[in-house]
Amino acid sequence: MTSTISLRGIPRLGVGFLVTLLCSLAGYALAKLPGFSLIGQLVLALLLGMALQFVRPLTHAAQRSTPFIANKFLRAGIILLGFKLNLVILMSAGLHSLTAAVLVVAVMITLNYIVARLFHVRHTLALLTACGCSICGAAAVMGVSSAVRSKTDESVLAVAIVAILGTVFTLIEVGLQPVLGFSPEQFGVLAGLSLHEIAHAVAAGGSAGMVGTDSAIIAKLSRVLLLAPVAVIIGLIEARRHRDAEAGFSVPIPWFMGGFLLASALGSYLPVLAAAIPSFVQLAYLLLGMAMAALGLNVNFGVILREGFRPLASATICSFVLLGLALSLVHFWF
Repeated sequence: MTSTISLRGIPRLGVGFLVTLLCSLAGYALAKLPGFSLIGQLVLALLLGMALQFVRPLTHAAQRSTPFIANKFLRAGIILLGFKLNLVILMSAGLHSLTAAVLVVAVMITLNYIVARLFHVRHTLALLTACGCSICGAAAVMGVSSAVRSKTDESVLAVAIVAILGTVFTLIEVGLQPVLGFSPEQFGVLAGLSLHEIAHAVAAGGSAGMVGTDSAIIAKLSRVLLLAPVAVIIGLIEARRHRDAEAGFSVPIPWFMGGFLLASALGSYLPVLAAAIPSFVQLAYLLLGMAMAALGLNVNFGVILREGFRPLASATICSFVLLGLALSLVHFWF
C-alpha cells in the first residue's frame, strides 16, 4: 500500500505551528527590504496570515491550533521582549524622556479613547487602538488584549490602524525634519515620543543620523516601559467595570507583564546575559510574529471592512494631536 502526504497526518498543533512559523520568518525577511521596514515584521506576519485564509485546506487545518499559539506564544514573546528594554541606559540617559513619555502616554490614551467613543467605536476596540497609538504599536495592542478580553477581529483592526498611521506619520516626520530646525538629538526625541512602533521611531530618527537614532530609541523605550503598568491598570479597571454585570468575574490582569519587567531587569543588571540578549529579542519577535500570523488566520474580513473607518478616523485625528504634543514638548523641554 502506498502512502500519501496529507495534512491529516500532522498533529493539530503541528500544522498551525509550521504555518505561523513560516509567516513569522517570512515577515522577518521582508522587513529587511527597503520600504517594508516601515511596516515591520509583526504586521507583515499578520498580513501573511490573513492572505493564507485564501488557501482553504491549509487554513482549516492550521486554525485548530491558532488559539493556543495566539495566546501562549504572545505571552512568551512579550516576556522575552523585556530583554530589549535596558533599564540602565534608560535611567542614565532617558529620565527626561521618561517624564515626557509618562505625560504623552497618559494624555494620549485618554484622548484617543474619548475621541474614539465620540466616533461610536466600541469600548474594547477604542481601548486597544488608544494603547497601540499611545504606547508601542502592535505589542501594546496585544499586551492589553487579554485585559480587555478583546475579539480577534478587534485586535487585528487595532493593529492595522497602528500600522497604517505609524507608517504615514513616519513619512510626515521625515519630510518635516529639514524644516523644523531641531538638532539631531531633538528630532530623535520627537520621533520616539510621537511614532507608534519602535521600527517607525528608528526609521524617522535615523534620517537625522546616528544621534537621532539613539535619541529616538531612548524616547521610544521610555514609552515601552509604560506598557506593563498600563496593562495592569486597564485590567483592574475592566474588572471593576464588569464586576456588577458578571458574578464571579475574574480580574483580567495580564500577569505576564511581570515577566516582561523581570526580563528587563535581568538583562539590564546581569552582565553575564549580555551576549544572549540579541538572541532572546530575536526569539521574542519570532514568537510574536507567530502570534500575529495566528490572528491573521482567523480574522473576519467583513468586520474589518464594515467597522474600520470610524476607529481609523478617530486615531488619525489623535495622531496629529500626538505629533503636536511631541513637537511642543521637544521645543520647550529638550
